[in-house]
Amino acid sequence: MSDARVERDSMGEVSVPVDALWGAQTQRAVENFRISGWRLPPPLIAALGLVKACAAEVNRDLGLLDAPLADAIARAAEEVAAGRCDDQFPVDVFQTGSGTSSNMNANEVIAHRASALLGAPVHPNDHVNLGQSSNDVFPTAIHLAARGELESLERALAALQEALEAKAREFADVIKLGRTHLQDAVPITLGQEFSGYAAQIAHGRQRLRASYAHLEELALGGTAVGTGLNTHPEFAERVIRRLEQRTGLPFRPAPNRFEALAARDTLVETMGALATIAVSATKIADDLRLLASGPRGGLGEITLPALQPGSSIMPGKVNPVVPEAVMQAAAQVMGCHTAVMIGAQHGSLELNTMMPMMAWNTLTAIGLLTRALHLLDERCVCGIRAEVETCARRVEGSLALATPLARRLGYDRAAEIAQRARAAGKTIREIVREEGILPEREADELLDPRTMLGPRKA
Repeated sequence: MSDARVERDSMGEVSVPVDALWGAQTQRAVENFRISGWRLPPPLIAALGLVKACAAEVNRDLGLLDAPLADAIARAAEEVAAGRCDDQFPVDVFQTGSGTSSNMNANEVIAHRASALLGAPVHPNDHVNLGQSSNDVFPTAIHLAARGELESLERALAALQEALEAKAREFADVIKLGRTHLQDAVPITLGQEFSGYAAQIAHGRQRLRASYAHLEELALGGTAVGTGLNTHPEFAERVIRRLEQRTGLPFRPAPNRFEALAARDTLVETMGALATIAVSATKIADDLRLLASGPRGGLGEITLPALQPGSSIMPGKVNPVVPEAVMQAAAQVMGCHTAVMIGAQHGSLELNTMMPMMAWNTLTAIGLLTRALHLLDERCVCGIRAEVETCARRVEGSLALATPLARRLGYDRAAEIAQRARAAGKTIREIVREEGILPEREADELLDPRTMLGPRKA
């Protein structure tokens, strides 16, 4: 075939597209794993490139590779790390569970480019993969990629927290009804309500940061089963030191490389934090939909930014599209969490064999949350307006205003007043005044919503 070339590996000859940088092992994986069409996320490809670049430089410094050869490998690997070769990673996510196919994909692409740069053959295993195994490189790359991407997610969380705190301050004097069981409850301010949302996001940031320490432990140096067979005793520590310098993140060798190869508990921990953030985002987004419902037939206590027409049949209808999009993204993140938990259960003996799937779900979840939270911040929360008159009217008409009467008149009598107000279609204040239950001044003071916003002395 004029559009193909022949590559060889230990199993024989394979036809590879003539313009492809990959080799025989990658091509076999492409042909074997036609499942989803999903490929490795770009951050993971970049992390593989960075590991290979740093490894080549360390192997040069240790005298294990000649300088020109090592420099060519490092230069080619830097191209991978920079995202210039993403189209050369065609292997499906659902592949060999160790990530060997993708590690060899990286080795072959880098070897091919390095050969062109050097003008001499570069071997993907003997040179590019020197001192490494798929079993320690792939989990190392997962941690590198995930920890790096979490920086963006934390920035998104910080921005959303700031926006919610700003709204809490802006709405500090807007008194509205609280609601429990979706039924009217005692008054609260809209600012207090938004402060709760801001606190949820703040807690999410704390949970996320708690996962960083374990993500910063790298499996490199364990090679096949954790013993470090076929690697120089200084190799891993030197490479990890370079990775720390290159990323600015405090990576370090895993204290136990047997755990680092066999278990993916760290990804479960990280995904637990992501899933919790997704739950928080769902609660906040759903509350915003409820508070903005109507505008005339629902609560209508806030107005969300109008972004697009909401119906193909009902003119003038505007839907809460951003909260709905966020809730869908959050649901997907929760699904990713479940997949990662299942994957982590399959660390049979010395190696987890569901790593590509777990990597895809983790990085997909991080990206989804990052973009969804930015959207919620920039195109929803920042533009929310309070409907002050609606909030005040709902408070005055609420039967929950009978609550402070219970301290003065007792629970049973206060409940009776609330029932009479409901039956008569009147407010609590009107019943108290009309029936002379309390002196007008005392009634006004007792039924002032502003006195119900916190603890109150007897």
